[in-house]
Formats: sequence, structure tokens, C-alpha cells
Amino acid sequence: MILYHKFDLGFFPTPLHRLKNLSEKYAPYHIFIKRDDQTGLASGGNKTRKLEYLIREALDNGCDTIITAGAQQSNHCRQTAAACAIAKLECHLLLGGTAPKNYTGNLLLSHLLGAKIHFTGENRKGEDIDRLKQKLELEEKKPFIIPYGGSNLTGALGFVNAMKELKSQLIVQNLKIDFLFFASSSGGTQAGLTLGNDLYNLNMKLIPIGIDKNETHGMSLEETVLNMVNEGKTLLNIKKKYKLSDVKINNDYNEAGYGVITENEKAAIKELAQHEGIILDPVYTGRAFYAMMDYLTKKKIPNNANVLFWHTGGFPANFYYADQLM
Repeated sequence: MILYHKFDLGFFPTPLHRLKNLSEKYAPYHIFIKRDDQTGLASGGNKTRKLEYLIREALDNGCDTIITAGAQQSNHCRQTAAACAIAKLECHLLLGGTAPKNYTGNLLLSHLLGAKIHFTGENRKGEDIDRLKQKLELEEKKPFIIPYGGSNLTGALGFVNAMKELKSQLIVQNLKIDFLFFASSSGGTQAGLTLGNDLYNLNMKLIPIGIDKNETHGMSLEETVLNMVNEGKTLLNIKKKYKLSDVKINNDYNEAGYGVITENEKAAIKELAQHEGIILDPVYTGRAFYAMMDYLTKKKIPNNANVLFWHTGGFPANFYYADQLM
């Protein structure tokens, strides 16, 4: 099956466990966490799952160079650099903004991992990839493009496989999850979770929390996710007919925009750290975890529900945003 055709990069399965102290605080809810911050690739994160399939595709096509893009504190770019180191591939990262005087957080790690870094001003979603690809081809390289966030159907397969992993854990723990909260930014994680939820009959209500207002290639994030889901359902032989309402993203917590740290993210980071000893990140999981806290506090979901938070990693960014988190 296609889900087995991958390049191993992470330590799986990642832990699934109950948040005991927060379950007491937010009773009568039962809160659990899926620890993709523990995937093991250069401090972990959810992109490891996508990269197992994307790197496999690059190698299958005889490529020797990887190009991808993101913000300077991109978790995806940091993990791509690590994956390239393992797979012996040259790595080029196109990162928004200008070169800072000092590298910190994910940017520092990407540098240490050996990535060749190109700063691209206002373009942080790969707008300049084709130009670099042509340049590298003239140098007789064979580049493989990984899209922004690793978000295409190939990358999304990592999260279809993650739902298979989750189902096995739920069976062992004799547990049924009712609601799943997670951050949605480039769409691949959400598309894979959506497909896996239906493929493995998990019957969870997915609650994606929007992180980025900007469109990608002229499409809204929901349209991007729906396109991936419709492409994936054919590959996976899923009969369901999907529509935009099936991939609805909650943007109620996204007023500040991408990478802007508010009191909400700070509160969420401190809540999980000081109750459970687990570190979130200020851009993605901090915002999504705050949204879950708000749902529980305001009783937006039924009492006694089993609620799962998918921790997608990203803690190195805390060091970049340190002054704002104090």
C-alpha cells in the first residue's frame, strides 16, 4: 500500500496520553494530547510525517537537491534541513525577510543542519522557487521542490498514516476521541487528518484552528485543503463526497495574523507548561491550544467529551520570540 512507501525519519508512534491536571481543571472534559513534538527530527514536529513521503518521492525521482520555502522561523524548513542531512541531499531554503544580524530559534537550527539559506523579502511562500530551480539546473543539479509547508497530497499521506497510528493507540487504550483540535496553516496536516478520519472510521469532529490569513497561490486555505482531500480520496478509494463545509477552518482566533504573538498565545503556553510540563510554540500550537481552552471554558462542546489536542511541535521558535513571551 502507498502508505508504506516512505523514507523513515521519525520515531513513531508518538505518545498519546491524558493531560491529568488540565482534565481536572476543565472538568467534566477529558483532555488528551498527541505528542508530535516528539517525532525526533531536529527537535521534532509534525512535518517529519510529511517529509517521510516527500523525501521518498525525491529519491525515487533521482533528485539530489531539495528546495522549499517558509518564514524565517519555519518549523517545516528546519525539519526539511534535517531530513536532507539524513538523506544526503543538498537543501536550499527560501525564507522571507532579510538576513538578521544574529540567527536564533529555527533559523539557527536550519543553518546548523547545513541548509543553504536564501532570504526573499516579502515572499515567504515559495514565490521565488522556480527562479532558484532554473539556476540549480544550470549547475547540473536535479532539484526537487517541496511546497510551502510540505502541503500537497504526497505530504498529506503522512497524516493519513498518522490517523492509522492513532487508531491503534486508541484501541490499546480503549479510548474514543470526540473532538480533535489542531493548528492549520498550509493545509497538508488538515487534509491528511480529514482523509484518515474517514478511512479509518474514527468519527472524530475535527476543529482546525486558522493560523495564517494569507491565501496561497490565489486560493483560500479551505479551497487548498479541499483540493488535496478530493485528490486523496481517489487514491485511497474513499467514497465520501467532500465539500467546503467538511474542511471548515475556525479563524476566530486569527485576528492578529501569522506570527503575531498576543496575550492568547502567551496564556496558552503558560497553561500547558505550568500544568503539564509541556512546551507549545508561540505561532501554531499556542494559538490552537488557546482556542481549545476557550471552547472548554465557554462550553462550546458537550460536557464529558474526550478532547484531543494534536501537538505539532515548534518549540525552538520560543527563543526567537523570547522578549514577547516574558
